[in-house]
Amino acid sequence: MAVVSEHFHPWVDDTSASGFAFSTLGAISEATERVELTTGVTTPLFRYHPAIVAQAAATIDRLSGGRFNLGVGTGENLNEGPLGYRFPKYTERAGRMTEALQIMRLLLDGDKVSFDGEWYVTDRAKLYSPPLSRVPIWLAAGGPKSAAMAARLADGIITSVKVPADTIERVIEPARAVAIDTERPEPGILATRWSIFASDDEEAWQALMPWRGLRAPGRLEVVDPMVLRQRADELPRDEILGRYSVVSTAEEYVAVYAPLITEIQADVVTIQTTGTDQAAIIEMIGNDVLPQLRSLS
Repeated sequence: MAVVSEHFHPWVDDTSASGFAFSTLGAISEATERVELTTGVTTPLFRYHPAIVAQAAATIDRLSGGRFNLGVGTGENLNEGPLGYRFPKYTERAGRMTEALQIMRLLLDGDKVSFDGEWYVTDRAKLYSPPLSRVPIWLAAGGPKSAAMAARLADGIITSVKVPADTIERVIEPARAVAIDTERPEPGILATRWSIFASDDEEAWQALMPWRGLRAPGRLEVVDPMVLRQRADELPRDEILGRYSVVSTAEEYVAVYAPLITEIQADVVTIQTTGTDQAAIIEMIGNDVLPQLRSLS
């Protein structure tokens, strides 16, 4: 599975880029034949009406021959604020997402949807270029509230794992409890972990340059990636690097990602990694890391 982030602004302003994810996914669809594609994640709450996200998902599914999964989340101000949207607290974003998930599911399933909600309205909306197959919807969750919403309204959960035991307690177990209470299937789990391939701290820092604003204070509220870059650069480098798993061999990659299989028991594990030679890393992961991880499952 290839997971493509969907951002308007990047996390820093000096060494980053931020292309239009749905165009990128269309290009990947044409260039590949087997790999599943996923947004990791898009926000169907402000910049896009949820019906537009459903339309985009259906189109990518058609272009890819039925290989698309829709990953969604409640967003961050870095992508909404620059366009003039107010970025509310989680309670409102969760309310919007509850309605968005219902609208997207109905449209992707082929319904003609008239919806009159608190946040969104549709009037006999229908996808006249529907997906080729059922598009799974995965909801990003880092805590019990989003995990519970995913269990009620989505097919699966996307979760970033730092400490496996914390993810199990805050995300996996609450989702399973809600699934049991509502007599729904247990949601699938897409687990990811951030890592850097480097031989020393200097190489790790160079590899991290486009990502270093990700761990800066106030990331969800900031509008300007320049601010995140400045905040990140004010912190000690070892403090920033300490928030990532730094590896230098295939075996260390396996050790970092194995708990997502053996402890989290994820259905999908994504290797979210960076380095100074991306092509070499991809080749090594394909040849030496993925076979070992697959053997664990």
